[in-house]
Amino acid sequence: MYSTSDKVIVIGAGMGGLASAIRLAHAGCDVTLLEAQSGPGGKMRTLPSAAGPVDTGPTVMTLRPIFEALFDDVDARLSDHVTLHRETVLARHWWADGSTLDLHADPESSVDAVRAFAGPREAEAFAAFSAQAAKLFAAFDQPMMQEPSPDLAGLTRHVLAQPSLIPAMGPLTTLAKSLSKRFRDPRLQQLFGRYATYVGGSPYAAPAVLALIWQAEAQGVWRVEGGMHALAQALAKLATEKGAELRYDSPVARIETQSGRVSGVHLTDGTRLQADTVVFNGDPRALHLGLLGPAPRPAVPAPGVQDRSLSAYVWSFAATPSGRDLVHHNVFFADDPQVEFDALAAGQMPPDATLYLCAEDRGAGLAPNGAERFEVIMNGPPVLNEASAGNDEEEFRKCQTQVFNRFAAMGLDFSERPGRSALTMPRDFARLFPGSAGSLYGRSPHGLMAAFQRPQARTKLPGLYLAGGGAHPGAGIPMATLSGRHAAAAILQDRTSTSTSRRMATHGGISTGSAPAAPARSP
Repeated sequence: MYSTSDKVIVIGAGMGGLASAIRLAHAGCDVTLLEAQSGPGGKMRTLPSAAGPVDTGPTVMTLRPIFEALFDDVDARLSDHVTLHRETVLARHWWADGSTLDLHADPESSVDAVRAFAGPREAEAFAAFSAQAAKLFAAFDQPMMQEPSPDLAGLTRHVLAQPSLIPAMGPLTTLAKSLSKRFRDPRLQQLFGRYATYVGGSPYAAPAVLALIWQAEAQGVWRVEGGMHALAQALAKLATEKGAELRYDSPVARIETQSGRVSGVHLTDGTRLQADTVVFNGDPRALHLGLLGPAPRPAVPAPGVQDRSLSAYVWSFAATPSGRDLVHHNVFFADDPQVEFDALAAGQMPPDATLYLCAEDRGAGLAPNGAERFEVIMNGPPVLNEASAGNDEEEFRKCQTQVFNRFAAMGLDFSERPGRSALTMPRDFARLFPGSAGSLYGRSPHGLMAAFQRPQARTKLPGLYLAGGGAHPGAGIPMATLSGRHAAAAILQDRTSTSTSRRMATHGGISTGSAPAAPARSP
């Protein structure tokens, strides 16, 4: 356990910040969590509607064991804090030609569905693809995602010990090219290529190894009763129960240093809070740009933040639907994915985009009646130049027309079209999350080395650590939650090393004064 004099400040109440605060408070640290907004969740936000709060961030829980481990590790139970419902249909997929495909929680049901959809050859290809994705996920889960500080040399040894992984990884090809060799049906190529967008990438530029993302979803999809924001609220409650202090509406202006290490933070209202350790649960690019003062700018190298992931246009609204039998997760595909991703690469709103629709009041055991809550996500480009972002009203009108005309053309209508207040555009995300340029997933996943360029929990500034989707192991609520574990573990390990160094110096007759020993660091 750690003394209450070990003062930790966590900046940001996203999943990574909450997870690190919970673990550190449980370990005995004096933890204060500062959040600029009026509640927890970070990107796991809500907007009001006539049918109640509507999620406007992540919509799906996968990799449930990661969340169970968080609660178990602090002597709590996930089931005591949130109610989860496993969806039997992972997602329903729609194309403009009228074809549809359901993928299921039961693997054999998915194979049967693909067979009925595209024939026996494609069903065999799908089964082989799923097996390969499972193999990749199992191979990289521990040495990459679960490992706090993965390194290329270690991963290379891991892969060479299992040579069959090399062709499965497709190290010299993109996800789109790999899928074109696997499937003959372009609809299946499009469907599984979409998983690159789960980490903010394009299937035409993301590495083929990202096929493993399908396995994360194939392992199970859970709906959080009360909406995804209920999970954030549960984590905030657990953090408080463990002794952390949560302070909302408390934006941080800068991180202070003394003698080359973190010493405190200053709020925008002028308040100074002393800290031995700071966990930054924001986009690491904000540090690099100096948005939290000059001292932490060198803490995050430029390669870890420069190439940006995708943003999005997110609609959150209530309406009465008609024309299509929706499930909880629905995907309405664009006519030509190449057109969509070419436009995104050029920094433009795609003229024809795939639309993801979460029907929040539908799913296993639900029978909606009347107005329902919906979240619609369309990929968008990051805002790399705010001055050239264009007219807000024009962008809104263009997006509204495109999205809801597209739904209507594919047979789905709504009783009313939502207005500007229901839409979060890339420029809005850029304002909500300073330094992000509107990117929702941190650094771009493009390129085989992208995973190693993402910042890890330890930074170059002693006492400053990172958590959240912009840090290792990456985007998505399971990975952001893991990042909180990595940050907490690094802090506790470094404090143990510092305490040991102090004791050794004292017992050896070496005067250390008041200066703390440098924390242990990863290579």
